[in-house]
Amino acid sequence: MASSSSSSKSSLAMIMKVAALVALVLVATDVDGQSCNRHLSGLNVCGEFVVPGADKTNPSAECCSALEAVPSECLCNTMRIASRLPTRCSIPTLSCS
Repeated sequence: MASSSSSSKSSLAMIMKVAALVALVLVATDVDGQSCNRHLSGLNVCGEFVVPGADKTNPSAECCSALEAVPSECLCNTMRIASRLPTRCSIPTLSCS
C-alpha cells in the first residue's frame, strides 16, 4: 500500500511540474515582438498525450495541427525559458534522458 501512495505522490509531483511548465508556456512571448500565447494555448489539446502515465501515446490530428501552428521560434524560446527556471528557483536542474 505504501508503494501506491508513494507512486501517487510522485505522479502528482510530476503533474504539478507539467502544469507549471504549461503555465510558463502560456505567458511566453517574443516572436518578432508578438505574443506566443495564442499559439501555445492551442497546445492544450495535447495535454492528454504528454502527462506521465497517459493511456494515449499517439497524439491526435488536432494535437498535431496545434503543434504545427506554433512558430518554431516561439517553441524554442519557451523551452529556453523553461530550462532556466530550476536554476533561478534554486532547485536542482532537470536531467531528462
